[in-house]
Amino acid sequence: MLLRLPFGDRLRAELGAPRSSRRLDSSPRSRVWRIELPTATAVVKQSVGGADAGERFAREVAAMRCAARAESPVVPAVLATDPARRVLVLEHLEHRRPAADWIVDYADALARLHATARPEDAGELPRWQGPNQADADAFLRLAVALEAPVTPGVSGELQDLVNRLDQAPGHALLHGDPCPGNDLHTATGIRFIDFEQASLGSGLMELAYLRIGFPTCWCVTSAAEPLLERAEQAYRTAWRAATGSDIPDGLTDACAGWLLRGDALVQRAHRGGKDHLARIPDQDWEWGTATARQRLVHRLGVVSRLTADDPALSGLSTLCTAMRRRMLARWSTLRPVPAQRP
Repeated sequence: MLLRLPFGDRLRAELGAPRSSRRLDSSPRSRVWRIELPTATAVVKQSVGGADAGERFAREVAAMRCAARAESPVVPAVLATDPARRVLVLEHLEHRRPAADWIVDYADALARLHATARPEDAGELPRWQGPNQADADAFLRLAVALEAPVTPGVSGELQDLVNRLDQAPGHALLHGDPCPGNDLHTATGIRFIDFEQASLGSGLMELAYLRIGFPTCWCVTSAAEPLLERAEQAYRTAWRAATGSDIPDGLTDACAGWLLRGDALVQRAHRGGKDHLARIPDQDWEWGTATARQRLVHRLGVVSRLTADDPALSGLSTLCTAMRRRMLARWSTLRPVPAQRP
């Protein structure tokens, strides 16, 4: 079906008439075109699909305007918007192949993105939502399904973790899905795109992506410890330069939270504009794909190591170790997650 470019009179008055357009690949929840304007090449994005299309468009526009405050750009420039048609027009940027140590520049740009939000932005975007008690319960059911021993104190540790994450301070601008594919590596630095799930909260929740393995993404990578340390230091340095303050403690909690909430445990299917969640522990355990099991083994290992010397999560550390061993024994052909992005 040929879709008409949603470029009406409002946009034509601001930007001129497009000379040409070409449809680009996108998710089912958006339509994207590359267009040639009289003075520049641009990208047109229209939010579609479901009753929440208007909300997603508003979140993206609010986040892009907030991110535009950065001293060095971290997002493409917004050229125009058409709220009636849920259309966003952005500058076009050429993406190039990332360097081998791309996560260092990524972390620097992520910190600068996070730092663009201010306390007075409260209400412009929703607060970040972490795992809840249902996620913790599902994780424990998974442990039982794997026949891993669950000590009595673990349930309380998870409940306390959920509460800490719910109360984590911060007003950072969170992308919501800062994964490979939503970052453009350009000649002048990294730019983030696709802010439909943007929120406000603690930046640690997205800094954790580097260690835990991009928990909202179709692809997962694992970097060597020296590279991770460089990237996390780059984040801390950029955050300090932008805000004048140090990031708080809490990276271990953030990683543990993604173990409970991340996509290794949850299959998401968009139906009618809503996310329908199907948790592995509630079904036949063999339902889990090899990729899902691979991701979960990685995250269990990360959290096991991070929490080993943490008195508040020592029981979780032991449980993660046991679960990981059970999985590797049951699926002996599982391979480590890739070291590089595709």
